[in-house]
Amino acid sequence: MLNIFDGAANRFCNRVSRRNFIKVGALGFGGLTLPQLLRAEQQSGTGKSHKSIIMIYLPGGPPHQDMYDLKMDAPSEIRGEFNPISTNVPDIKICEHLPRLASLADKSIFVNSLVGSIGQHASFQCMTGHSDRNQPAGGWPEIGSALSRLKGDPRATAPAYVNLSPKMQHTPYNFGKNSFLGTSHTPFNPNGEMKGDMTLNGITLDRLQDRKQLLTSFDQFRRDADNSGSMEGLDAFNEQAFGVLSSGRLVEALDVSKEDPAVRERYGKGTSRKQGDAAPRLNEQFLLARRLVEAGARMVTLSYSFWDWHGSNFKRAKENFPDFDQAITALIEDLHQRGLAEDTTVIAWGEFGRTPKINNNSGRDHWPRVCNALLACGGMKTGQVIGTTDRLGGEADDRPVHFQEVFATLYHNMGIDIERVTLPDHAGRPQYLVDSGYLPMPEIV
Repeated sequence: MLNIFDGAANRFCNRVSRRNFIKVGALGFGGLTLPQLLRAEQQSGTGKSHKSIIMIYLPGGPPHQDMYDLKMDAPSEIRGEFNPISTNVPDIKICEHLPRLASLADKSIFVNSLVGSIGQHASFQCMTGHSDRNQPAGGWPEIGSALSRLKGDPRATAPAYVNLSPKMQHTPYNFGKNSFLGTSHTPFNPNGEMKGDMTLNGITLDRLQDRKQLLTSFDQFRRDADNSGSMEGLDAFNEQAFGVLSSGRLVEALDVSKEDPAVRERYGKGTSRKQGDAAPRLNEQFLLARRLVEAGARMVTLSYSFWDWHGSNFKRAKENFPDFDQAITALIEDLHQRGLAEDTTVIAWGEFGRTPKINNNSGRDHWPRVCNALLACGGMKTGQVIGTTDRLGGEADDRPVHFQEVFATLYHNMGIDIERVTLPDHAGRPQYLVDSGYLPMPEIV
C-alpha cells in the first residue's frame, strides 16, 4: 500500500518513518508488493491491442433453469414460479426478472449446457478451468495468473491481474491462491484499508521522488542481507512501481466518485452487505472492473452475492436477479459505448447448477450435471444460445459445453494459442493451459 505522510517517531534522516517507508512498496496483499506484481508483467506477447477479461463469479451456484433456460412444459414442481419473456433476438427467451438483459440478448451469449463441474462449493474450477484433483507440482494457476505470466506488460500502469472480491466466509469461494506460477502472479486486491492507503495524501511528485533515493538505500541493505540473490533485478520493478503510483492511473481507476453520476446510476447500487457466507451484492464492482480494464488490467475478477439457495429460491431470485440484471447490462453497454467491447471478454457463472425438482423449502439443491454461463463482448459472435437441456433441465441434451472449452475460448480471445503455449510447473514439466482435446467454441469465435 502507499501511505506516505509525516508520522510519529523513529524517523530516518529525511523525516519519513521506517514503518511508513516500508509501506511504499507494499501495494498488495499477503506480503505481495507492487514491484513484485509488476515484475509478473514482464512476459511478452501483448501485441498492439489490449485484450482483457472481466470474470463475474456467482458463488454458490445460480439456478440455471430459472435464468436463461426456463422449462414451461415441465411439471409445476420443476417449472417453478417464473415466466419467460421475449428478447431482442427471435426465439431467445429468458426469465421475466431479467428484462434489461432481454434487451441486450443480441450482445450476449447464453450457454445453457455447461458440463464437467466437479461439484464442489468452490471457485477453483471457475478460476482455473481444472479439477483440484491430481494437480501438477505447485498447483494449477488461475487464468488471471496465467495472463499475468503470459500477457503482462512491463510498461503497464496497472497490475495485470486484479481481484475485487472481498474475503468470503466460506473459504473455498475465495480466489487469489498460489500456484506453480508463484506469488508474483497472484492478484492485486485493492479492497478495504489498502484502497484508502493508495492516496498520496497531499505528497507532491517531487517528495515522492525523494523517497526513491531512500528506497535505493534500503534495497541495498536488503541485498546485503539476502544471500540467495533474490533481490537482484528488483530495481526496474521498483522504478515501475513508483511510475504507477506517481501516474495515479490505478488510484484514479479505483475512485468511482470521479465517474459520471449518470453512469454510476446506470450500474445501480445493490447492497454492500455480505450475502450468506459469500460476497456483497455490490454493483459498483462492475463499474470498477470496467475502469480497471481501461487503466490497463488484463484480468479483473469479482464475486457477486450468494446463490446457494436451498430454500426460498424464488424469493431470493426476485431480490438478486434485478440487481444482477442492472449491473451486467450496464457493463456490457458501457464496454460497447467506450469502444472496449471488441477486446474485453465478459463472463458470468457459478460452480454448478441446481436440481430440477424444487425441494420442500421452496429451494433447489446442488446439481453438477449441468449449469450455465453468460458471455459477452470479446469480439465473439453474440446473439445466440449455445446448447440445450432436456425437458426437465437436468441433463445437457444438445451441444454440451465443457468448462475447459470455455477456458479455451477465453485464452483464444486473449490471443493465446492453447495448442502451443505451455507453462512450467514446479517440477519443470510443461503444462498446457487446457486439457488435450478441448478447443475454443467454434460457434462464437
